[in-house]
Amino acid sequence: MSRLTRTVAALALTCAFVVACSNSDNQQQTSPSSNKPLEKVTYLTSFGNFGRDAYAWVAKDKGFFREVGLDVDIKPGGGTGDNISKIEAGAAMFTPVDLTGLLLARGNGGAKSIVVVAGIQQRTMAALISLEGNGIATPKDLEGKTLADTPGSVVRNLFPTYAKLAGVDATKVTWVNGAPANLIGLLASGAVAGIGQFVVGEPTVESVAKGRQAVVLPYSDVMSDLYGNVLVTTTKIAREQPDLAKRFITALMKGLVHSIDNPDEAGRILQKNVQASAAAPAAAECTLMSAFVRPEGSGAAVGTIDTERVSRSIKLLQDADAMPAGLSPDQLISAELTPKP
Repeated sequence: MSRLTRTVAALALTCAFVVACSNSDNQQQTSPSSNKPLEKVTYLTSFGNFGRDAYAWVAKDKGFFREVGLDVDIKPGGGTGDNISKIEAGAAMFTPVDLTGLLLARGNGGAKSIVVVAGIQQRTMAALISLEGNGIATPKDLEGKTLADTPGSVVRNLFPTYAKLAGVDATKVTWVNGAPANLIGLLASGAVAGIGQFVVGEPTVESVAKGRQAVVLPYSDVMSDLYGNVLVTTTKIAREQPDLAKRFITALMKGLVHSIDNPDEAGRILQKNVQASAAAPAAAECTLMSAFVRPEGSGAAVGTIDTERVSRSIKLLQDADAMPAGLSPDQLISAELTPKP
């Protein structure tokens, strides 16, 4: 074989290798069910990166988003108020927010471009969490204490209503600001007597508190009709990209079911993707969340929203003077996009 022949052969092999690598890279950016490029979607978790939000990472890690042609970028959220602001500003396309917090925001003139497209938790998980030895065993014990939460948190914004229904003088409770990642540390260090949290945060709190037992005061004790987190997007996306929204909802709900059915795996997936997280507490949160996603005896299918319950929630908030009259479920919930029973 001449030198020229060997050179041409080598160049041909090189080109073939480059083309193969290029094709491989392109395949990684296309849907497995078609040759179409994956569509980019941005998503905020509800609040930081705890086990309660592992289902989004599960949907991504297990390929559920890719199966429906989506490439999802997951970022940590900062709570209901902050997440609503970021969705409206276009910083993300989808996020879970607490439905009660959204009702309060909408009822008082905000969140006008936000629409609910699926339910995450069929009962509210909002709660106050303290530690044994802090002098808090009942709601009345909150008086005279200092609590911490983010300013836009639904736990904090709903507290006046909770206090009124639980017989607590809200003016005797002091609130200080805390970032999502720092709240549990503030509680464990003794800087505050309690924090705004979700019920499922109990294992994580006890893990950080190193042996001290958590004291949980669930808001659902006095507000049983309230939903927990719901998935929201903008009215523009719901109107102009309903197919994308439906595919995202389907994949996310698949991740939600998988995470509560396989909590240990969900915890490992979260830790793999978010190094600051711990698998065991995350798995424990997923286990606890199962009762809120599929409440025993409720008959509610995963992802569904009962508008009659939402109507009762609105009335409860109005009766507590937390919001004015005039809001109805159809103004806020997409009948077209929410999963059907």
